[in-house]
Amino acid sequence: MDENEIIARITSLYADAAVDINGADCSFEVYVISEQLGGKSTLQRQRALLDLFKDELKSGKLHALSIKARTPSEQAATSGLVQIQL
Repeated sequence: MDENEIIARITSLYADAAVDINGADCSFEVYVISEQLGGKSTLQRQRALLDLFKDELKSGKLHALSIKARTPSEQAATSGLVQIQL
C-alpha cells in the first residue's frame, strides 16, 4: 500500500482532511487534521480511520499504522508536533 492510497481512503471519509504520512512499505505514521473530527473522542477517531484499512491490516499488506487525528484548533494548540498547512 502506498501513501497515495492511504491519503485517498482518508479523504474519502474526511473530505476536508489534511494528511501527512511518514514511513514506507507496510508501516506508516499518519497525521490527519480535519474539522470533521470535532466532537469525536480519540477512540472514535482511531476506530473510524483504522476501519478504512482493516482488510490490509488483517492480511498483512499493511503491517503498522499509527494515527494522530486532530481538529485544526487542536493542532494549533499543540506545540512541537507536525504542522500541516490546510
